[in-house]
Amino acid sequence: MPTSPGVVADPAPRSAPVLPLRARRFTLDGDERLEGHIAKLCAMALRGVQRIVPGHRLQAVWLGGGYGRGEGGVLRLPGGDWPYNDLEFYVCLRGNRFLNRRLFGPPLHALAETLGPGAGLDIEFQIISLAQLRHSKPSMFYYDLVAGHRQLAGPERLLETCSRHSDSRCLPLAEATRLLLNRGTGLVLARQRLSRNPLRADDADFIGRNIAKAQLALGDAVLTVFGRYHWSCLERHRRLLALLQGAAQPWFQELRDHHAAGLEFKLHPRQSLPDAEALSSDYQRVADFTLPIWLWVESRRLGKEFRSAREYVASPVDKWPETSAWRNRLLNARVHGPAALFFRRSNRHPRERVLNALTMLLWDGEKLENRLPAALRSGSPTPDPRWACDLVARYRTLWEQVR
Repeated sequence: MPTSPGVVADPAPRSAPVLPLRARRFTLDGDERLEGHIAKLCAMALRGVQRIVPGHRLQAVWLGGGYGRGEGGVLRLPGGDWPYNDLEFYVCLRGNRFLNRRLFGPPLHALAETLGPGAGLDIEFQIISLAQLRHSKPSMFYYDLVAGHRQLAGPERLLETCSRHSDSRCLPLAEATRLLLNRGTGLVLARQRLSRNPLRADDADFIGRNIAKAQLALGDAVLTVFGRYHWSCLERHRRLLALLQGAAQPWFQELRDHHAAGLEFKLHPRQSLPDAEALSSDYQRVADFTLPIWLWVESRRLGKEFRSAREYVASPVDKWPETSAWRNRLLNARVHGPAALFFRRSNRHPRERVLNALTMLLWDGEKLENRLPAALRSGSPTPDPRWACDLVARYRTLWEQVR
C-alpha cells in the first residue's frame, strides 16, 4: 500500500542540469501538491540519471506508465491527494544494450531504492535503446511507451523513428493473450492472499488492486483483438462502448461494466478494507467472468474453438506458435537447464505450460495437485515431487521467467 509523500533525499548534486518538463499534468484531477510532488521526483530522477550515465551515452529519459500519459492514479485521503501507481522511467542509451545493463543497471537500481522510501510509491528505471525499439516486433509495451509518455530529456522527436510502434492496429493477437496471462496471474496471487487469516490491510489492498486490473484488462484485450486498443484508458473505454453497440456476444454488456469499474480504480484507486467475505465475492465474480473472455480470445488467436477450461488444457494445439522451434528449444534450456533440449515438446515455447497452468489454477481445480506439476515441468518424463509443493510459488517462478 502506498505511503504518504514525504521528504525525498536528493541523490545528485544541486548543480546538476535539469531540463524543463513539458507543461502537462501527471494526473487528470490530482491536486497541485500531488502534481508538484511527482514533478519533483521526475527532476530528481533525471539528475540522478545524468549523474550516473555519461552524456555521450544518454540519448533520452522518458516517464512512462499512467503518470507519463497524464492518467496517473489519485488516491484521495483526508489529508489530500496521494500517488498510487509506480513511476516508470525509461533510460535510452547509446551502445550495446547488454553492456549498458551491466554497467548502469545496478546504479540505476540503487537510485530507485534511494528515491523510493520518501516518494510514497515504487520507482523503476528500465534501460532501453533506439535500436531495440526500431527492430523489435510490435507489442503493447512498446506501443504504450512510444505513443504515450512524458519527455524528460533528449530530442522531442527522437521516437518518430520508431513509428512501427505507434499504430495499435499492428498489435498481434498474442498481445491480448499476454495481457490476460499477466492479469490472470494477478488473480491467482490475489486468491492466495485471500486464504490468509487474518487478512491484513496490505493483503486487502493487493487483492482489490489486482481485481480491478483484471477488470480493466478484459475490455483492453477485446479491443486489442479488434485492433482498437489505445494508450489512453479513457479513450479505450470510449472505444469499447462504441464497439459494444449492437454486439452479438452475450457477455459484452457485462464487459462494459467491468471495464468501467477497472477504469475508475485506475484513475481514483481506493484502499480496500480487509473484509474477506466481500473481497472473496468480488474476486469470484471477476474470475468467473474472465473465463469466457479467455476462451474467446484464445479461440480467435489459435483458430480452434475452446468451450471449457478443461478442453483448452487438454488440447494438443501449439498454444504459442508465434516463435520458431529452435528458439523454443533454447528458451527451454535457459529456463529448465540443458537437459530440457531432450524433453518431450521442447520445440514448444515454455509459455505454453504457463498458459495451461494458469487455466488450471483459475478455472479447473479438479485433482490439481496431480495435474498441475506436469503442466509446469518442461516435458521431462521423470516427475519431480518438489513440484507438488506450493504450486502457486512454482507457477509464479516460471511465469516470471517467460512472461
